[in-house]
Amino acid sequence: MSKAVLAAAEKTKSKDKAGPSEGVKPRKDKVLMLSSRGVTQRMRHLMRDLEALLPHVKRDSKLDTKSSLHLLNELADLHSCSNTLYFEARRHEDLYLWLSRSPNGPSVKCHVQNLHTMDELKMTGNCLKGSRGLVCFDGSWEGEHWSLMKEMFTHAFSVPKTSRKLKPFIDHILLFSLLDNKIWFRNYQIIEKDPLTPSGPPQSSLVEIGPRFVLTPIKIFEGSFGGPTLFSNSEFITPAAMRASVKRIAGEKYRVRKEGEKDREERRKRVREDVEEDELARKKVFA
Repeated sequence: MSKAVLAAAEKTKSKDKAGPSEGVKPRKDKVLMLSSRGVTQRMRHLMRDLEALLPHVKRDSKLDTKSSLHLLNELADLHSCSNTLYFEARRHEDLYLWLSRSPNGPSVKCHVQNLHTMDELKMTGNCLKGSRGLVCFDGSWEGEHWSLMKEMFTHAFSVPKTSRKLKPFIDHILLFSLLDNKIWFRNYQIIEKDPLTPSGPPQSSLVEIGPRFVLTPIKIFEGSFGGPTLFSNSEFITPAAMRASVKRIAGEKYRVRKEGEKDREERRKRVREDVEEDELARKKVFA
């Protein structure tokens, strides 16, 4: 996997050196990033890490409503953004990511799990702030809905050459992998030489930087933040339903334990009543 990714990085670098081809318009995608009310500290740090990785991102203040998501299309139009990354927090512990092509769609809603920020990981990798990242996918992105999401992630996470904050370097890789119908995100630094032998021959390798997180696709909509459903994940179980199931199992165990204690107490009481009183009992001896 690392050799294939490095080969793709070298190919992209050679294309950048050759210059833009004639008759091809440069891509000017911008990404609007914002969150809802109720995000925690880790969620904010994840957004800060993604903003540092993507120089074409424009941050906005928190959205006050969770029911009128169509307002995000107006905000994207005001900021001249063609993509929107909206982080929706629920119950101060569940995080959902909306990725949309504004204003006409499509859009996808994902559940964010196992998120770890750069500060938590403390990886040895590093990259230049504002540099371009090479967006890579493994070979598992087959199927209509996976191909659609692959195209959406490519437009949102690949930095265009026309970005004002861009530095003309490609020194890291944004990798999207598929496993167990989940999307695993990793960020790696491209090292051209071995740090132990800097004067030796070039030997490319990958070192993880962070952040990392896992996305579970829930639904894909035809429009932007709504519209007809193109794909629905029937295997997805909401975190609230999982927590309710755990509480229900714990409550069932408690009920069984209490019923067992009650049955034992009743048996002991019946045994005490059935046993005849002893002739040498204290009541009769000292009566």
